[in-house]
Amino acid sequence: MDPVVVILGILGKTWEVFALSWWIVVPLGLFFVWRDFWVWGKNRLWKKEIEWVLLELRIPKNIMKTPKAMENVFSALHAMWFKPIGFEDVYFKGEELYWFTCELVGYAGGVSFYIRCPSGFRNLVESAVYSEYPDAEIIEAEDYTGLMPDVLPNEKYDLWGNDFILSKPNAYPIRTYEFFEANVDEQRLDPIAAITEVMSRLREGEAIWLQYLIRPISDKWKEEGEAIRDKIMERKREAPKGWLEALGAGFAQFVKNLFVASVEYPTWEGAEKKEEKLKFINLSPGERNVLEAVENKIAKLGFEGAIRFLYIDHRESFTQANISAVNGALKQLNTQDLNSFRKFTGTDTFITSRKLTYKSWFRKSRLFFRKRLIYDLYRLRWFPPKYSIFNTEELATIFHFPLITVEAPLLRRLETRKGEPPSNLPIE
Repeated sequence: MDPVVVILGILGKTWEVFALSWWIVVPLGLFFVWRDFWVWGKNRLWKKEIEWVLLELRIPKNIMKTPKAMENVFSALHAMWFKPIGFEDVYFKGEELYWFTCELVGYAGGVSFYIRCPSGFRNLVESAVYSEYPDAEIIEAEDYTGLMPDVLPNEKYDLWGNDFILSKPNAYPIRTYEFFEANVDEQRLDPIAAITEVMSRLREGEAIWLQYLIRPISDKWKEEGEAIRDKIMERKREAPKGWLEALGAGFAQFVKNLFVASVEYPTWEGAEKKEEKLKFINLSPGERNVLEAVENKIAKLGFEGAIRFLYIDHRESFTQANISAVNGALKQLNTQDLNSFRKFTGTDTFITSRKLTYKSWFRKSRLFFRKRLIYDLYRLRWFPPKYSIFNTEELATIFHFPLITVEAPLLRRLETRKGEPPSNLPIE
């Protein structure tokens, strides 16, 4: 049979079915489109009502504490999560989980640390930071993004930007600060030193903005890690049984073993646990390290998050060197057997340079749109469409106050130590 005739016949039958059912299909399709616009609109209105505050963290001059202190800060900030988001919250109120941003900003004049949060959580942020860094200072600051034009790129400035997320499933951790620590201060490394060093060498007109978008979540994300753990252990996952079901299963197992005891050795559920212990012993050192790393990650509090990176400079002096330097600083946290950072292609300001392929069509306009998009997203501090899950240890690795051994020349530290007035000071 002629293929053209077959194709025309299929199209004809499809049209007949659509002609009979369009009054069901079209309204149903329009409903889902309307639903997405409804949720988007309600969410925009909800976001506009949030009052935000940008806090600059002025770090002490001599910091002897390791990033473990900042891990305690993030553990305290997990208190922003207090209830799950339900159907009514999403579709009638437009709500989502509250989030905050930790921001590391470099200009020719210095390197600064910021935390931006809803104003209702300001006391939580300040108490969490002061509890671990009592000599630090926290002041309300003007938004530094206002130092740049409202629209970028333009005739004067160009930019590069992208969002970093995890390349593997969320349960696999990146290399954390514990890998860099040592008992001797002179041998202790700081994973944030490479980034602050790059920022300290910026020229006039250059800027590097790093934004860590973070929102606390419930502990349900641990299930992914538990599934990976059970897969490595070759452990069978079974749904929990009620007491009546367990009693029935035990009785059935007893009857089975009773009838087959003459030809087969009886088996019981307890024997499977001994077999699992033997499987753990037979794991290779690499598999054992992966298993321990996964269990360590899911044992701590989790946050959804992503890293947003912007590099801005004059068009005539724009260079890829600082972009490569920041990418290299993040690569020190990558591992081949666990996890690593990758760029999210949806916001990456790069379009393939290969010609005569469909991926290069309208390259110039698409690239301009992506640059505008990520610049606006940075200023709004909105989450990207794709993000990952980090625990408190990972967050403390990528954002913490540098140790005293970090010698970035333009790192802004407090020269004086804050002190309390004497208790017997007269007040009248």
